[in-house]
Amino acid sequence: MKQRLIPAALLALLLILQGQLWFGRGSVLKVAQLADELSAQKSRNEETARLVARLEAEIGDLREGLEMVEDRARSELGMVKPNEILVQIAK
Repeated sequence: MKQRLIPAALLALLLILQGQLWFGRGSVLKVAQLADELSAQKSRNEETARLVARLEAEIGDLREGLEMVEDRARSELGMVKPNEILVQIAK
């Protein structure tokens, strides 16, 4: 009787471990699914990072562009802001 009990217990333990490996919380299928989700999320993150970089570059260009327009209007046209006094020094 004892000779059959130990192999049966080991076989039951092996079946439980195999069940956990294939169908449990950390199963092979679940790990593969999570790896796929992770790679998809990384792709979305890279795409979003490229979009953010492009938008930051556009914002920088717009700010610099407005500053250039303002500098040009001040120097060439003598424009001033409200409540500002323009003093030109002739060279």
